[in-house]
Amino acid sequence: MRITLVGSRHFGVTTFNTLRQHGVDVVRVVVHDGEDRLAAAARAAGVEVVVQADPKHVVASEVAPNTDLIVTAHSHARVDRDALAVSKLGGIGYHPSLLPRHRGIAAVEWTIKEGDPIAGGTVYHLADRMDAGAIAAQEWVFVKKGETARELWERALAPLGQKLLADVIYHAKAHGNLPATPQDEEFATKAPSLSKH
Repeated sequence: MRITLVGSRHFGVTTFNTLRQHGVDVVRVVVHDGEDRLAAAARAAGVEVVVQADPKHVVASEVAPNTDLIVTAHSHARVDRDALAVSKLGGIGYHPSLLPRHRGIAAVEWTIKEGDPIAGGTVYHLADRMDAGAIAAQEWVFVKKGETARELWERALAPLGQKLLADVIYHAKAHGNLPATPQDEEFATKAPSLSKH
């Protein structure tokens, strides 16, 4: 299983390390910033690093040749259709919500803002529309009273993401395909950035 990992920051690094510990062949890491800690971790492990030409998009030439699966981990770039087409199984990403609820960049913040008693994580197929691809795996967790978005992410949602990504990748290795359940658009909600620009 040859994987191109697209990501950044701490979650990108922990995903990279988790995949390698489980014997998954991460053949290339794609980052939007060559100084990112994921780029440093990949270089230290002898894995090729490619910096995106456009921080908002990943194009086919940035995906490693003969990639079986593209995995995104803390990436806000859209993996273009031509990039997905060069990967045997396409691509998956982790979103820290129970998709289709809270699609967008601030899913955890909206979970707290709206007082949701339950949160969750979803591994989904990368598609043309952001966070709208079919669901490959999904699990829920309780939100603690008074918990901040960061606390919820660190306590429950980041570890859940590692587990769900590993589960889906194991399925892909064993069966040569990805589970896929379409999202129900009737329940889709948006989670745009809450920061004031």
